[in-house]
Amino acid sequence: MRVRKLTIAALVLLAGVAGACTSGAAVPDGRTTPTTGAPTTGAALRIDEVAHGLEHGWDLGFLPDGRILLTERPGRFKIIDGGTVTAVRADTSDVYVRGEGGLMGLVLHPDFAQSREFTTCQTHQENGQAVDVRLVTWRLADDDSSATKVRDLLTGLPINPSGRHSGCRPTIAADGALLVGTGDTAGDPHIPQDRRSLGGKVLRIDLATGEGLPDNPFASSPDPNERRVYTYGHRNVQGVAVRPGSGQVFTTEHGPVGFDEMNRIEPGANYGWDPSQGGTVNFYDENVPMTDLQRFPNAMSPLWTSGQTSTEAPSGAAFLSGRQWGSLDGRLAVVALRGQKMLLFALNEAGTDVTELSLPTQLNNAYGRLRGVRTGPDGALYVTTSNGTNDKLLRITPV
Repeated sequence: MRVRKLTIAALVLLAGVAGACTSGAAVPDGRTTPTTGAPTTGAALRIDEVAHGLEHGWDLGFLPDGRILLTERPGRFKIIDGGTVTAVRADTSDVYVRGEGGLMGLVLHPDFAQSREFTTCQTHQENGQAVDVRLVTWRLADDDSSATKVRDLLTGLPINPSGRHSGCRPTIAADGALLVGTGDTAGDPHIPQDRRSLGGKVLRIDLATGEGLPDNPFASSPDPNERRVYTYGHRNVQGVAVRPGSGQVFTTEHGPVGFDEMNRIEPGANYGWDPSQGGTVNFYDENVPMTDLQRFPNAMSPLWTSGQTSTEAPSGAAFLSGRQWGSLDGRLAVVALRGQKMLLFALNEAGTDVTELSLPTQLNNAYGRLRGVRTGPDGALYVTTSNGTNDKLLRITPV
């Protein structure tokens, strides 16, 4: 299946949004350059500050009673109850906090109410040296005061000592599988296209064992890592979202300079990032197309790209769900770090086309860098900021 790739400019034309500009000009590889205008939306949103005083809140999950468990990149867990923030004791001394790395993605297990288990993505060190990015399963104490490690669920994801491209976002699929978007480390240029490496991939694994699932696209491979690979050819996946009621999976990804992407995930597909230029260079060449359709004609084109002259650095992604959202129900919400905004994508039923893009003006540059976004059990959208000082957890609802 080939999907359409649209820049902000093209989506403005589709949506007919006020303030739209003319379409972008073609560039040599067939992509379009976005214009300077941006779509807006008249939808009224309410933004409440749930908590403040955080530091690089990376991800969050919802406890059975509605309280929130949150990771901070420097290696801390917090529980947020209303406006009260409480530290959770945990030994995170082996977390390698450098650059973009640290304590990152988090997902509560579907049976959390019984097992008290959750899994994180984190960069790992030994004797001060970067070892890998890994998935670690934890158990939260019955009184919520502490968390202890249960097991290393999956080790060996590649790491850059600088921490670059450590992105690691776990999400539970509709069938209970664990989906994990990973970064390519911006180091070894062969990693994104090497299916034996866990970097620059979307993985699909068993939440209990860390092994690849028997219906994965490369399940017959003799290599255990390749058996875990769901898609490959990625640069730095930051968001993974499952569309309610459909099982469709969408990711957000950082481009090199511009060309950030939002993708529909298809099992076994190549998404076309190859800084090794087909294995002809041994350095990480970022002057290659984000989705190289000349080298990989069957690569999946993104559903959306920020284009050549715009960098949003999209991070977390989650779907708005519930009748309370009105016309926004079912939209994919994507938050941006550099762009300091939230993008709302309307998708067709098949998930193969973006029909409209809107940008709620209440979030534009109002809270700085936006990192994590998850839909709460109350139907509200919860967003973390990632500015480094006095970071916040926001609750977003329709008015």
